[in-house]
Amino acid sequence: MNKTIISSLVGLAFTNTAFSADSIKLDEITVKANRFERNESETTYASEIHTAKQIERSGATTLYDYLAQQTSLNLLSSFGSKATPSINLRGFGNENGYQNVVVTLDGQRLNNIDQTSQLLGAIPLGNIERIEIIKGSGSVIYGDGATSGAVQIYTKNKTGVTVSTSLGNFGQKNHYINAGISEKFIDLSASLAHDSHDGFSKKDITGHHDQFTANTQNVKLKIKPTDYLRFLAEGTSSRNDIRYVSPLTRAEFRDDPRQSAGTTYTHQGLNTDQWKVGTEYDITESLKLAATHYQEDKTSEFTGFVSDYDYRSNDISLSFNHEKISAIVGYQNFDGDRKTSSNITTKNNSAIFVSGEYRPTWISEALTISAGARNEKVNYRYNPTTGATLKDSEHLDAWDVGANYRFTPELTIFANYNQSFQAPDIDRFFVQDFSLFPTITTAFNGFIDPAKVKTLNLGLNHTTANNRFKITAFRAELDDEIYFNPVSFTNTNIDKSHKYGLEVQDYYKFNSQLSASVIYNFTRAIIDKERDFGAAVNDKDLPAVPKHTLVANVNYQFLNHASLNINHTWRDKSYVFNDFLNNAPQKQDYYQSTNIVLSYQYQNLNFFAAVNNLFEQENSIQTSDDITSPDGSTYPVDFVRTWRIGMRADF
Repeated sequence: MNKTIISSLVGLAFTNTAFSADSIKLDEITVKANRFERNESETTYASEIHTAKQIERSGATTLYDYLAQQTSLNLLSSFGSKATPSINLRGFGNENGYQNVVVTLDGQRLNNIDQTSQLLGAIPLGNIERIEIIKGSGSVIYGDGATSGAVQIYTKNKTGVTVSTSLGNFGQKNHYINAGISEKFIDLSASLAHDSHDGFSKKDITGHHDQFTANTQNVKLKIKPTDYLRFLAEGTSSRNDIRYVSPLTRAEFRDDPRQSAGTTYTHQGLNTDQWKVGTEYDITESLKLAATHYQEDKTSEFTGFVSDYDYRSNDISLSFNHEKISAIVGYQNFDGDRKTSSNITTKNNSAIFVSGEYRPTWISEALTISAGARNEKVNYRYNPTTGATLKDSEHLDAWDVGANYRFTPELTIFANYNQSFQAPDIDRFFVQDFSLFPTITTAFNGFIDPAKVKTLNLGLNHTTANNRFKITAFRAELDDEIYFNPVSFTNTNIDKSHKYGLEVQDYYKFNSQLSASVIYNFTRAIIDKERDFGAAVNDKDLPAVPKHTLVANVNYQFLNHASLNINHTWRDKSYVFNDFLNNAPQKQDYYQSTNIVLSYQYQNLNFFAAVNNLFEQENSIQTSDDITSPDGSTYPVDFVRTWRIGMRADF
């Protein structure tokens, strides 16, 4: 079934010669991940760009759906929560991958100081202008955690009013309104968003489904008193109510993945308030000073356990942009506190960085070279209500060198060598003992080493009037990759490991009616040496890393105002989370989903109907096998067919 679907999609895209004679020019795509805006084909690093036009054409209504169905990121609902999903980029795994990629929203860092994934559910998809995925680079600008890369999300400076609403089965509701004005001296916009469903699994023993609700409000203000001075202010508030599915045994899942197996779903309230203020000053036409202060206050509340977070950060930079040379120097800091009833634990980062690009025309007009470096200090402090205060600190370095050479206007090659690091999150210093469950005790695990990664990227871009093709090969060498040892129940390091792979992106526009795209990734993640496990894990695959992933899309405008988008996402099997010996009787199953969106545009109104997981593929996350976890370790995710209908109006 999978191969048939994929073949049909690709075949439709590449054999339909009836449309091939009428091709049109592709839109130019730019990227600004290193804070210099460049054409995507001219960068010295691997990138993947998604514009507002692509997002709108996909028919997705949530950021999770778009990232999971349209990008090379391997996203999975985190035990039932699409608001804080697991993220796997370049072989860091579905268990720990989210800590190895930095996600920013208009420059504000969304990564947490503990083992909580980035809150993507608080970002309305309709508010997004572009998404940039930087692979194997970004450590100079983004620092701690950018070991696989970085994801930058930029929101719109809205003019006018957009209203969107959709309803679907399982009580799905998605409503969104965004309004803004842009005048000579001021830009002002505000948005309200609601996203919810009544749950896809059956009721638990307390009568609750695995429902989800998110309500988000955002206000953005830019004041422009002169052409060279700008003041920025933005505030976002999000309230999220999440119930997580309970694990099933493999037999229970196959019998009925919707069952609750007589358990109670875990309930979480996750509330966040974010704001930022900043200024930009153009000292000269080429020289710009920028300074921004960010703050986030967040509360995570489980039954009997409440955590309060206080994040404060600053980003100050001076940039120079000229025809031949561009450079930026800056200072960044991040102070994060987590308060619970038993302790206050902090992780504070401060860094200086410098990065630049140079076009040595005396060598060649077609050559661009880049280089950058970062030094970052990380301080930890554990202050329990009773007992001794513990402290630790690390000094860490990142650097990056790269080059891009343009053979012709259509063909460029690039190479990039990057060093990055991941300082442990604060949860890694503690271990929980479940032997007397439901009583759970927490003990200090000890300060563990930061991970260090060196990554080589080699790539090629080929862009014609109607085709955009990119291929990248990479290899990463890791020291002290951070993981949880399921045998000793401790957080520790993999002494030596490596990852390598091949990434292919191709977008082909046959004409104004028909286009198709394919994203394919081949990834291997290998453990070279780990003394805690011993030689038994040498040369084994890192668990939760699929070798092959494929995203295929076809978009066909079959009438002047009507279009059809067909998407298929497929990911290979992998070893379950705790299977470091690669010998567990169960594996993580294939992930696959076929999704269809039909839309019709009438003047300023867009009507759409969508079906996700058309063939009801029963997808899941498997953390263990049923022998090791007899109560079950299979978490149903994206396992039902869903549909929705809606409309969007632009004024």
